[in-house]
Amino acid sequence: MVKLNKIYTKTGDDGTTGLVSGPRRTKDDLRVEAYGTIDEANSAIGLARLHTADLPDLDAMLMLIQNDLFDLGADLATPDTGEPPAYEPLRIVETQVDRIERDIDRLNAGLEPLKSFILPGGNPAAAHLHLARTIARRAERLMVALARTEGEIVGASAMKYVNRLSDFLFVAARHANDHGRADVLWVPGKNR
Repeated sequence: MVKLNKIYTKTGDDGTTGLVSGPRRTKDDLRVEAYGTIDEANSAIGLARLHTADLPDLDAMLMLIQNDLFDLGADLATPDTGEPPAYEPLRIVETQVDRIERDIDRLNAGLEPLKSFILPGGNPAAAHLHLARTIARRAERLMVALARTEGEIVGASAMKYVNRLSDFLFVAARHANDHGRADVLWVPGKNR
């Protein structure tokens, strides 16, 4: 269990931050950017949940995802060096990927078929979920860049999870928009 007694430590005053495994990285390091963006997506989901009380199944799914995103942040903040660690690091696992896939399928089953691309919006829950989706996509791009960096490893399950996350958030936004009936559709060239 994590225990935080003091919020400020002054150790980051030099522009660095400590990873879970101990080493320090600059605050603009790609790994720090990746887990910081996961945190940002989690915060956007928290905002969306202010508007999902009338959708208890969706709200419960979002709560599980928020917890998963802390797991993902811990995974990213504990680099795999290829050496056996002195402790078992927290990693995203396939069962988390499987669960989010089941939830996508469950929500998608009740949606109106898509007739066009969807403009981010609709009701407040959907708008916040669309915002969270775009943040999750940015996190995914950062994780891909990190994985392509020499000497950096990103777990396969973590990559799958973040890819499914944006899919889930898209479907969840449609679900929140009256099962897609209140989606705001893109009309190509409408304002020419």
